[in-house]
Amino acid sequence: MKIAKTKSKDIRPLPFGVYFWTVIMITVIGLIVSIYLSVSHYRVYTDIGYQSFCAISRAINCDTVSQSSYSIFINLPVPVWGVIGYGFLLLCLLLAGSKSAEKKRIWSIVFWISLVFACYSVILALVSTYLISSYCIMCIVSYGVNLALLFYAWLIRRRFSDADLVKDTKEDILYLWKKRTWSLAVFSLFIISVMGIWIFYPVYWNFQAPLLSDSTPTGISGAGHPWIGAESPTLEITEFADYQCFQCKKMHFFLRQLVAKHPNKIRLVHRHYPMDHTVNPIVKESFHEGSGAMALIAISAARMNNFWPVNDYLFGIAGKTQVIEIKELAEKVGLNYEELKRTMSDHQTQIDLRRDIWKGNKLRITGTPAYVIDGEIYQGQIPPEIIKKGLE
Repeated sequence: MKIAKTKSKDIRPLPFGVYFWTVIMITVIGLIVSIYLSVSHYRVYTDIGYQSFCAISRAINCDTVSQSSYSIFINLPVPVWGVIGYGFLLLCLLLAGSKSAEKKRIWSIVFWISLVFACYSVILALVSTYLISSYCIMCIVSYGVNLALLFYAWLIRRRFSDADLVKDTKEDILYLWKKRTWSLAVFSLFIISVMGIWIFYPVYWNFQAPLLSDSTPTGISGAGHPWIGAESPTLEITEFADYQCFQCKKMHFFLRQLVAKHPNKIRLVHRHYPMDHTVNPIVKESFHEGSGAMALIAISAARMNNFWPVNDYLFGIAGKTQVIEIKELAEKVGLNYEELKRTMSDHQTQIDLRRDIWKGNKLRITGTPAYVIDGEIYQGQIPPEIIKKGLE
């Protein structure tokens, strides 16, 4: 007994509306995910207490991905480009769903757009795997969205068009040309909006410390630790920080801004606690490599009476480069290069670093940043009520 094979042409497609609204729904999901990621990216850099729901571990952590320099593309956050891309696709789908499109037009263009989205998803996945070494759950959802869009664009063409992709693409371009009054007006407005976003979008990911001046009180405490702010403070904050730690960087610049606003009330004392396995005994595996060497540079600068410019500079470049050119650093902050090299290799500099690490170990600090205020230890951030109480 022979069983007749069913040809693809004999397959009866579902009503066009089922496919069309499925694509609309998938695109809207992608848009919502991109909006969420854009908001999350903003809060990672501006909200000192923010932590996304998918900051689960070192390997699964949306915040780590957002903190990476790879989260910015052509001066805009990657998820903002996602919002723009899905918005553009929705405009195309408005034309694809019109009666004049006759279920055939625009789908080849949608296919090409979806193919670009899918290829970009592959690139982002490779960056997460090999350069960031961390994954974002919501980013993975967007990868699935892009692959689904590519599949449905291909499927709709198979169901409602007999022409090949090249011919369909030519027909779609002719279709857009016939409707050029509408299409040019809409897409021109869209392009103008994108340019406005690109030009005026706030560059919140570039942290800036207040400018240091001769009138800014600074000094070395009796225990030998650099401080900035009030000479007789109502609130003294001692930070234990790591120059390769993003949260340390964010909190440090926040505290520097706070000191600048309340120079007669707040004093910030800096101590080094690099989570570098080569210098800190509590770190048992490779982590924050180079932060120990960065701490030695800062300690040397303190011994040369130029700590705070170097400190702000080191926090500023953290995450942007893997190699620190000491000569270039010395030139930028006004230090003598040869003297800086000698001081870094001096035995006392090594002792000062070990003293800070030993103190952090004694306080049972297991991560950075950590803050000591009136004998109490706060890890990660300082409760707002503590700062408010100190200012009062």
